[in-house]
Amino acid sequence: MYNSQLPTDGGTAPLHTTLGPRLFDPRTEKNGNERIRVVLKSFGLRTSLIRLKVIDALLNAADHDHTLGVRGVHSTLVDLDIPLSFLSVREVLKRLCSEGVIVLNEDKSYSLHPTAAAILHGE
Repeated sequence: MYNSQLPTDGGTAPLHTTLGPRLFDPRTEKNGNERIRVVLKSFGLRTSLIRLKVIDALLNAADHDHTLGVRGVHSTLVDLDIPLSFLSVREVLKRLCSEGVIVLNEDKSYSLHPTAAAILHGE
């Protein structure tokens, strides 16, 4: 039976093929995914791209002395050409909040929980 996804010459598929634009460019990840992965793992959460991006957006905002709410996080990700829906961002923020990774501030903005910040900074 013919499978259009398998090479027909018996060789292997090219290693450098891309299926579309690169959505998650490592250059946009200022704080490094490895440290964020450690934080997620310490809270018993699996790593996902959306969790990495949401936490990275919150960290970048904190580095510039401002906070982000749901709309701010979503706008930041859209500005970086990361196509995530508003609802997806909101659900990730709620889950990270319920697991204690981030906190919802009185002004409806989000920030990293002090315990997560200590893990992130190696304290």
